Amino acid sequence: QVQLVESGGGLVQAGGSLRLSCAASGTISRMNAMAWYRQAPGKQRELVAAATSGGSTNYADSVKGRFTISIDNAKNTVYLQMNSLKPEDTAVYYCYAHIISSRGAAYDYWGQGTQVTVSS
Repeated sequence: QVQLVESGGGLVQAGGSLRLSCAASGTISRMNAMAWYRQAPGKQRELVAAATSGGSTNYADSVKGRFTISIDNAKNTVYLQMNSLKPEDTAVYYCYAHIISSRGAAYDYWGQGTQVTVSS
């Protein structure tokens, strides 16, 4: 079993910065990819940024140039540095991990979510 524990959310003024962290613990044979999603009230969950263990990254157009995702493979931890925050970035941010077990099976895991609120 794998658990994802997020931290770093909070309230910030527009133009400010926050850094989210998500640490994976448990039986992890290989971390294939980790990502951050977000869900605003009344909206569907959307991909914010994703990164593979090999170093490839992908960003939503709305956050390109402002957010940076990174993975510490040794710690099984993913970070999301969020700069120049806007009120429209307000949402619950969820950590996601795609993990390969020792038997070669692939599993998807989600964190519990952390609230990010950007005031204007």
